[in-house]
Amino acid sequence: MTTATLTNPDLEATQDTEALAEEFLTRYQRMSRAERRSIARRATPEQRETLAAIERDLALKRSPGSMSAILTDGKEKQARHLDLIDRVFRDIARGHSRKVLITMPPRHGKSRRAARWAPLWYLSRHPDHRVMIASYSADLADDHGRWIRDAIVSYGPQIGLYLHTGSKAANRFDLADADGNRLEGGLVTAGVGGGLTGKGAHLAIVDDPIKDAADAESPTMRRRLWDWWTSVLNTRVEPGGSIIVIQTRWHEQDLAGKILEGEDADDWIRLDLPAICDSDDDPLGRKLGEALWPLRYGRKALEKIRKAVGERVWWSLYMQKPRPLEGGVWKWPWITDNRITPMAFRGIDLTRTLVAVDQAGGEGDTHDETGIIGAGRTAEGHSYVLADRSRNMGADVWGHEACRLAIELHADAFVVEDNFGGDQSAQIIRQAWKDLERSGETKGLLMPRIIPVHAKQGKKLRAEPIAQLASQGLIHHVGEFPRLEGQLITWLPGMSSPDRMDAYVHALTELADPAQDGLGTQHYSDQRLRGRR
Repeated sequence: MTTATLTNPDLEATQDTEALAEEFLTRYQRMSRAERRSIARRATPEQRETLAAIERDLALKRSPGSMSAILTDGKEKQARHLDLIDRVFRDIARGHSRKVLITMPPRHGKSRRAARWAPLWYLSRHPDHRVMIASYSADLADDHGRWIRDAIVSYGPQIGLYLHTGSKAANRFDLADADGNRLEGGLVTAGVGGGLTGKGAHLAIVDDPIKDAADAESPTMRRRLWDWWTSVLNTRVEPGGSIIVIQTRWHEQDLAGKILEGEDADDWIRLDLPAICDSDDDPLGRKLGEALWPLRYGRKALEKIRKAVGERVWWSLYMQKPRPLEGGVWKWPWITDNRITPMAFRGIDLTRTLVAVDQAGGEGDTHDETGIIGAGRTAEGHSYVLADRSRNMGADVWGHEACRLAIELHADAFVVEDNFGGDQSAQIIRQAWKDLERSGETKGLLMPRIIPVHAKQGKKLRAEPIAQLASQGLIHHVGEFPRLEGQLITWLPGMSSPDRMDAYVHALTELADPAQDGLGTQHYSDQRLRGRR
């Protein structure tokens, strides 16, 4: 790099040589902003152009946020709490070994900064280091890796990063120098619970290790996460390496909770950032009651969110203070104390079996799931939840899914909510059954009768009788259904109930009346229920 002579009394006049330019650059980087501005004011237009290039290079190296602002021409959002994340990465990039736990609300830019721009910036500072990124699913972790890889392709020459031609996968890639020679540095991604084989990491980033409340409330899922944390991720960190965990709090015993209770809790730096400041030792120095990102989520916006999600979700996800499940409609012991294994279920004779469907409004991330629940009942009045096939899917998919579950369970009826779709849901099921019949999948079984449900009562009034049966030990889950059970436990009156929970309530409401044979007021003329499980 060469620099023209600067007309500045603080610097000796130099000839346009590379050695003197390098000397000037070293001195310039150590100057304060005021000193650099003073030089710029005295510089010639040609010299200012050179200084602008130097300033841009300094900004690219300063922090993840500064890099993102330069490369996106100022479009990347910046805020005080994102500056705090930047400082964590700058500290680690300087060679300090750190364990940092950052807890903050959803939709506040944590993943984009901590799992994308920050790793990109860190690799630009240390292209000989390896970074690991883990998230609740391999797909999400791969998305982060793909974004970083593509950013290197787009911005590589500007930030001094290049991909090695033989290693460019989204979930694992190696770096190279400008001549294409392989370097030691690179990146690997994995979902929580997945493997992290290969080379170790100088920096491990765990971003959003928990998908949702269902996973957080499931003891099995929490145990799997902790086993992965102790036996996989921690074993891959290089001596002197650093770990950053950044998440939204979901449960008292989620990953952050376990870390804070662990033997090495004192080794962790905790940056707790609730949506609204509620303590005097706030990491950002906020005043009590001050919002975390007021330009994006002010107090009025946060109050609306609080009313929409309910108190438990508010205190967990937004205030980072998860509380025990109290005051909800369902209680954990009602589920866990009455759960049975599939092996034990083999000795149970069912008099009725059905599949309940609660149709979502549409397909895609902006719509709810379609609830598909399989359940049965014994002559003694005990109900058994047999399957949960709920997920986000369109009508061309859910009809076949419901029918296949009915075939698998030898169901005698479909229970379908018709509040919004009228006869549409019934028509979807009939058409799907015909399709499976033509393909031979129905195996000669008669199509189960369709029982329409028009839910006139409020969700609380519909759910409470079923919760009462659960409290009496009359409802048994055959195995674990983490998503469904998490929704049941976290649901509070006033909240919008998920479709899989509604399907669950429809199924058990239909099974709860011993006088019903599945027709509401009629009986099957073909005697299909006689003697069946």
